[in-house]
Amino acid sequence: MDDLKDRLKEKGLKLTPQRRATLEVLYNNQGEHLNTEEIYDIVKETCPEIGLATVYRTLQLLDEMGLISKLNLDDGCSRYEFNNHEDDHQHHHLICQSCNCVIEVEIDLLDQLEEAIEKEYKFKIKDHKVKFFGICSNCN
Repeated sequence: MDDLKDRLKEKGLKLTPQRRATLEVLYNNQGEHLNTEEIYDIVKETCPEIGLATVYRTLQLLDEMGLISKLNLDDGCSRYEFNNHEDDHQHHHLICQSCNCVIEVEIDLLDQLEEAIEKEYKFKIKDHKVKFFGICSNCN
Protein backbone atom coordinates (compact mmCIF):
# COMPACT_ATOMS: atom_id res chain seq x y z
CA MET A 1 0.00 0.00 0.00
CA ASP A 2 2.92 2.36 0.63
CA ASP A 3 4.06 1.87 -2.98
CA LEU A 4 0.54 2.60 -4.20
CA LYS A 5 0.33 5.66 -1.96
CA ASP A 6 3.63 6.99 -3.34
CA ARG A 7 2.69 6.31 -6.95
CA LEU A 8 -0.69 8.00 -6.54
CA LYS A 9 0.98 10.99 -4.86
CA GLU A 10 3.32 11.34 -7.87
CA LYS A 11 0.20 11.66 -10.04
CA GLY A 12 -1.35 14.19 -7.66
CA LEU A 13 -3.89 11.65 -6.37
CA LYS A 14 -4.72 10.26 -2.94
CA LEU A 15 -5.16 6.73 -1.65
CA THR A 16 -8.86 6.94 -0.94
CA PRO A 17 -10.69 4.27 1.04
CA GLN A 18 -12.40 3.20 -2.20
CA ARG A 19 -9.08 2.74 -4.04
CA ARG A 20 -7.60 0.87 -1.11
CA ALA A 21 -10.65 -1.41 -0.82
CA THR A 22 -10.66 -2.17 -4.57
CA LEU A 23 -6.97 -3.04 -4.61
CA GLU A 24 -7.33 -5.17 -1.47
CA VAL A 25 -10.13 -7.18 -3.12
CA LEU A 26 -7.86 -7.97 -6.06
CA TYR A 27 -4.92 -8.75 -3.79
CA ASN A 28 -7.00 -11.04 -1.54
CA ASN A 29 -8.57 -12.85 -4.52
CA GLN A 30 -5.48 -13.58 -6.58
CA GLY A 31 -6.08 -16.25 -9.19
CA GLU A 32 -9.84 -15.58 -9.32
CA HIS A 33 -9.91 -13.36 -12.45
CA LEU A 34 -12.83 -11.26 -11.20
CA ASN A 35 -14.94 -9.03 -13.45
CA THR A 36 -15.95 -5.49 -12.49
CA GLU A 37 -19.32 -6.44 -11.05
CA GLU A 38 -17.80 -9.23 -8.93
CA ILE A 39 -15.18 -6.80 -7.61
CA TYR A 40 -17.91 -4.26 -6.88
CA ASP A 41 -19.99 -6.80 -4.94
CA ILE A 42 -17.01 -7.68 -2.73
CA VAL A 43 -15.82 -4.08 -2.26
CA LYS A 44 -19.23 -2.82 -1.14
CA GLU A 45 -19.19 -5.30 1.76
CA THR A 46 -16.46 -3.20 3.43
CA CYS A 47 -17.15 0.06 1.63
CA PRO A 48 -20.99 0.20 1.26
CA GLU A 49 -21.04 3.80 0.01
CA ILE A 50 -18.99 2.95 -3.10
CA GLY A 51 -20.64 3.13 -6.51
CA LEU A 52 -20.08 0.92 -9.53
CA ALA A 53 -18.74 3.88 -11.53
CA THR A 54 -16.10 4.48 -8.85
CA VAL A 55 -14.99 0.85 -9.11
CA TYR A 56 -14.75 1.17 -12.92
CA ARG A 57 -12.64 4.35 -12.64
CA THR A 58 -10.47 2.83 -9.91
CA LEU A 59 -9.81 -0.30 -11.96
CA GLN A 60 -8.87 1.82 -14.97
CA LEU A 61 -6.48 3.90 -12.85
CA LEU A 62 -4.86 0.85 -11.20
CA ASP A 63 -4.46 -0.79 -14.62
CA GLU A 64 -2.82 2.34 -16.07
CA MET A 65 -0.44 2.36 -13.11
CA GLY A 66 0.49 -1.28 -13.73
CA LEU A 67 -0.71 -2.44 -10.31
CA ILE A 68 -3.36 -4.70 -11.83
CA SER A 69 -3.80 -6.34 -15.21
CA LYS A 70 -6.92 -6.18 -17.33
CA LEU A 71 -7.65 -9.51 -19.00
CA ASN A 72 -9.78 -10.41 -21.98
CA LEU A 73 -10.54 -14.11 -21.68
CA ASP A 74 -12.97 -14.06 -24.61
CA ASP A 75 -16.01 -14.45 -22.37
CA GLY A 76 -17.56 -11.05 -23.11
CA CYS A 77 -16.31 -9.14 -20.06
CA SER A 78 -13.08 -7.67 -18.80
CA ARG A 79 -11.48 -9.42 -15.87
CA TYR A 80 -8.78 -8.18 -13.52
CA GLU A 81 -5.98 -9.60 -11.46
CA PHE A 82 -3.41 -8.21 -9.08
CA ASN A 83 -0.09 -7.72 -10.85
CA ASN A 84 2.58 -9.24 -8.64
CA HIS A 85 5.02 -10.13 -11.39
CA GLU A 86 8.60 -9.00 -11.00
CA ASP A 87 9.20 -8.74 -14.74
CA ASP A 88 7.10 -7.11 -17.44
CA HIS A 89 5.68 -10.34 -18.84
CA GLN A 90 2.25 -11.60 -18.02
CA HIS A 91 1.58 -15.24 -17.35
CA HIS A 92 -0.55 -17.33 -19.67
CA HIS A 93 -4.03 -18.73 -19.14
CA LEU A 94 -5.71 -22.05 -19.84
CA ILE A 95 -9.45 -21.57 -20.40
CA CYS A 96 -11.80 -24.54 -20.17
CA GLN A 97 -14.45 -24.42 -22.88
CA SER A 98 -16.73 -26.65 -20.81
CA CYS A 99 -16.83 -25.14 -17.29
CA ASN A 100 -15.10 -21.79 -18.09
CA CYS A 101 -12.51 -22.24 -15.34
CA VAL A 102 -9.27 -20.32 -15.81
CA ILE A 103 -5.94 -21.85 -14.89
CA GLU A 104 -2.81 -19.72 -14.66
CA VAL A 105 0.37 -20.94 -16.36
CA GLU A 106 3.41 -19.42 -14.70
CA ILE A 107 6.07 -20.96 -16.96
CA ASP A 108 7.11 -18.95 -20.00
CA LEU A 109 8.40 -21.00 -22.89
CA LEU A 110 8.39 -18.19 -25.44
CA ASP A 111 11.78 -16.63 -24.69
CA GLN A 112 13.46 -18.20 -27.74
CA LEU A 113 10.57 -17.21 -30.00
CA GLU A 114 10.77 -13.63 -28.74
CA GLU A 115 14.52 -13.51 -29.35
CA ALA A 116 14.08 -14.77 -32.91
CA ILE A 117 11.33 -12.24 -33.64
CA GLU A 118 13.35 -9.37 -32.17
CA LYS A 119 16.38 -10.33 -34.24
CA GLU A 120 14.55 -10.98 -37.51
CA TYR A 121 12.24 -7.95 -37.39
CA LYS A 122 14.34 -5.56 -35.27
CA PHE A 123 11.32 -5.26 -32.99
CA LYS A 124 11.64 -4.90 -29.21
CA ILE A 125 8.97 -7.04 -27.56
CA LYS A 126 7.69 -5.66 -24.26
CA ASP A 127 5.06 -8.27 -23.47
CA HIS A 128 2.86 -10.99 -24.89
CA LYS A 129 -0.42 -12.58 -23.88
CA VAL A 130 -1.28 -16.17 -24.63
CA LYS A 131 -4.56 -17.98 -24.05
CA PHE A 132 -5.02 -21.69 -24.57
CA PHE A 133 -8.57 -23.01 -25.01
CA GLY A 134 -9.49 -26.61 -24.27
CA ILE A 135 -11.00 -28.91 -21.68
CA CYS A 136 -9.72 -29.01 -18.08
CA SER A 137 -8.94 -32.24 -16.23
CA ASN A 138 -12.19 -32.01 -14.21
CA CYS A 139 -14.31 -31.89 -17.38
CA ASN A 140 -12.21 -34.29 -19.48
